Amino acid sequence: MGRILALDYGSKRTGIAVTDELQLIASGLTTVPTLSLLDFLSKYLADEQVELILIGEPKQKDGNHSSIEGEIQKFIKKFSKAFPKYPIKRVDERYTSKMAFQTMIDSGLKKKQRQNKALVDEISATIILQEYLYNK
Repeated sequence: MGRILALDYGSKRTGIAVTDELQLIASGLTTVPTLSLLDFLSKYLADEQVELILIGEPKQKDGNHSSIEGEIQKFIKKFSKAFPKYPIKRVDERYTSKMAFQTMIDSGLKKKQRQNKALVDEISATIILQEYLYNK
């Protein structure tokens, strides 16, 4: 059984989370500059057995897609062309950034640490992955 990789795609940074091989535990992996995302994934997918890619689907409260959806669709096309063997699933990511920030508060991080947007993105990707595992 391979890992599941989750992406919280952003125009500047993308948070990445991954499961263990048994797909039981979701853990934050890293945050990478979005411009380097395909390079990072190329190296990661060469080293690790991954069975599924989850990509957050940003929606507004009314259910309409957020403005970044066009960028995500372009990325999905590039990714699918470069890595055709990996299936992609989309996961509703509404409120994950707020949940990530609250998680940081609840875990006792100081205000300066909570301003680390890369950490928020990584935690958001982990929440997306946890939601998927819970509802799978």
